Amino acid sequence: MRFLIDAQLPPALARWLTERGHRAEHVIDHDLQSASDRQIWEFALDNTCVIVTKDEDFAQRRALTKVGPAIIWVRLPNSRRRDLLNWFEQVFPGILNALDRGETIIEVL
Repeated sequence: MRFLIDAQLPPALARWLTERGHRAEHVIDHDLQSASDRQIWEFALDNTCVIVTKDEDFAQRRALTKVGPAIIWVRLPNSRRRDLLNWFEQVFPGILNALDRGETIIEVL
């Protein structure tokens, strides 16, 4: 599975996912850190990426379209990188299960 981490989340999350056997990149890896949501959406769609974001706009857009990338909508308050990665460690198995079931919007609190 390939993940694209949006700009509001740290590049360390992409590295964390990669260490667990997934293909993961941060938007900065593709010079998309200042890109519009549309550009990020199109990149994810063209490259079969799941977008991991804190941006509600992606979840809303996915809810209104039949075709698009899966969205992991992270609803955590701003936190330290270590806390974010520890939280991801706990919820990631459930995220993978949801993606395997074909869910296209996964809201994680």
